[in-house]
Amino acid sequence: MPNFSSADLVELFRRELELCKVTEGEQLVILAEPSSRSEYVEAAFAAGLALKARVLQAVLPGGSPVPLPSSRTGSGAGLTALDGSPLALSLLQGADMVLDLTNEGFIHTESLGKILRAGTRMLFVADPPEVLARNVPAAEDKARVQAGAALLRAGRELHVVSPHGTDLVADLTDAHPGFQCGIADDPGRWDHWPSTMVLAWPKTSSGQIVLAPGDILLPFKTYVRDEVTLTIENGRIDKIAGRGADARMLELFFEDANDKEARFLSHMGWGLMRNADWFAMALYDRESLMGMDARGLAGNFLFSTGPHPFMDRHTHNHLDIPMRGCTVAIDGHKVVDNGTLVEENA
Repeated sequence: MPNFSSADLVELFRRELELCKVTEGEQLVILAEPSSRSEYVEAAFAAGLALKARVLQAVLPGGSPVPLPSSRTGSGAGLTALDGSPLALSLLQGADMVLDLTNEGFIHTESLGKILRAGTRMLFVADPPEVLARNVPAAEDKARVQAGAALLRAGRELHVVSPHGTDLVADLTDAHPGFQCGIADDPGRWDHWPSTMVLAWPKTSSGQIVLAPGDILLPFKTYVRDEVTLTIENGRIDKIAGRGADARMLELFFEDANDKEARFLSHMGWGLMRNADWFAMALYDRESLMGMDARGLAGNFLFSTGPHPFMDRHTHNHLDIPMRGCTVAIDGHKVVDNGTLVEENA
């Protein structure tokens, strides 16, 4: 009996590769590990052939340096097999496009920089089929996130507040604004499908972040149950306060990490992904889901801890924490108002 779901996936990947401007004769490498979704590998291969690209599949041994299970956590620590294989690295550097179907991706690795500097385009894909299909990017999404990144680039200060008590100020000086839009269409471009977000890498920030019930802790993939207050001084989490299990868990996470870089904030920004479902995480098992619905939800505020490539911090102890109901402003100009995108930036 034919597998119509597989046929749907081929069309889905074909549309995505077209957005990434994969054309006839281009070298397309499909990168996987043994535990990658086999249906994605097959669909991507067929989609690449349909676009008349020269398709090559590369499977590297699994195994990540991250001190957490490699279960689509978002750590982006890559595969140790790539670090130890100049041949594999040269293959990816020689490709026009790499479709990364590994479980964790390479966003926080030095290897990624080497690949992108060679001009290779790279797209990371890890979430379940329904999440991908619901959040297929549109060509105009790139302009939307570029406009947000331009605001960050021109700004001096990012200010985030919430009704629960968040009041954080981040210095945007040399904060390297960036974006994700789910499309890797320019030489040397990395992106993630699905993802539509604007972000920056402030070197310092101060104030407090109050996590409210219903916010999300990644990679734990849990919803916050009890309020947690994080005191931020000079870009670092100086104190964690709260009476519930979430505060205790975060404190234990940093204690067990035993890593002075883990408590520093890394990137922060806001989501613009209109079809994202905040509750998708509640409907999947933790292993199968990366959690990009939460990271990219339109009107969220997302901040992260740990790695900061522009300050030479490469720790694997990484948290992503998306929040709802915040107001985000750049030099007093609101881009998110009480959890809703301001219309001119939407």
